[in-house]
Amino acid sequence: MREKIKQGRRWVIKVGSSLVTNNGLGLDTNAIEAWAGQLVAMQKTGIQLVLVSSGAVAEGVARLGLKTRPKQVHLQQAAAAVGQMGLVQAYESCFMRRGVHAAQILLSREDLSDRTGYLNARSTLTTLLDMGVVPVVNENDTVATAELCFGDNDTLAALVANLINADVMVVLTDQDGLYDADPRVTPGAKFIPQASVNDNRLTAMAGRGASLGRGGMLTKLSAARLAARSGTNTVIANGSEEQVLIRLLQGEALGTLLEADHEPVTARKQWLAGQLSLKGKLTLDAGAVEVLQKSGKSLLAVGIQSVQGQFSRGDVVACVDGSGQEIARGLINYDVNEIEKLKGVSSDKIEQLLGYVGEEEVIHRDNMVISDSSSN
Repeated sequence: MREKIKQGRRWVIKVGSSLVTNNGLGLDTNAIEAWAGQLVAMQKTGIQLVLVSSGAVAEGVARLGLKTRPKQVHLQQAAAAVGQMGLVQAYESCFMRRGVHAAQILLSREDLSDRTGYLNARSTLTTLLDMGVVPVVNENDTVATAELCFGDNDTLAALVANLINADVMVVLTDQDGLYDADPRVTPGAKFIPQASVNDNRLTAMAGRGASLGRGGMLTKLSAARLAARSGTNTVIANGSEEQVLIRLLQGEALGTLLEADHEPVTARKQWLAGQLSLKGKLTLDAGAVEVLQKSGKSLLAVGIQSVQGQFSRGDVVACVDGSGQEIARGLINYDVNEIEKLKGVSSDKIEQLLGYVGEEEVIHRDNMVISDSSSN
């Protein structure tokens, strides 16, 4: 029984093209209907989930009457633009029949590498999840040439897992999971049911495996390692298994479980601390310092005394005490001019001062890391 998977409350599920299309030519509506049924059943148990689905290019190929998937990037992009309409319509109709709303989210890696885009995407996704909506995410194929050339929806799923602090990422493919060699050409290849995601031996094993879809097993392993930076455990499983998602949710040992090395919050905050540079500084009063150090709560505007630097929403700023010692750092929800207006005032005055309602928190606790020296 896989308790870590069974207990996960927030999932990212990536479905490859082979599982939602008719051999790459048009959508398999029966398959999409079945996936929607499993996802809604999971949601009814209290699971929040994001679906990362391939299939737009394949549907566009069918709608445009092309005989094969085009090799030229501009034709692939045109097919993606046409096919995205059908992909979203198919999912929406399946979810609506079950009384659940779906939302289309088109992202690229560039969107998430930009810190403002990161915050905006995170806010949108978490809001949709809290509203009981199933976000259907795809790479923005029309502009993201790297994805079209290299098949990067695995990486996109991992970035979404980082973004929403997912407990579980499931990568569904046409193979049972990870083997120590390609089972299709190596008799006696050993199946790997479970491993630490950072086990160096896995790289060589995945490199010896044949392609799984366009991304290949090595791409899936790299995605699992990327997701693990935020503490997300990954399962690589065969999407043709009957009720595979429901069985995974029940703790059944399907596929290969790649375990993260850290708990989600700790790992995600380590990732924030290690990846981003400081753009400004907020000096806090003694009450706010104590709240951050002892309670681990979000930073509110009322605790800010002064502001330094030039920063925009999504930049990383330091929080310091009256002596200038760094207490914490994190992604800020407002720019410097807005913070100047908000410092020292309660959150219920935000709309009055800015003319709109933003986040109650200046820095949300999920986007903040407490400095090691401040905990002594």
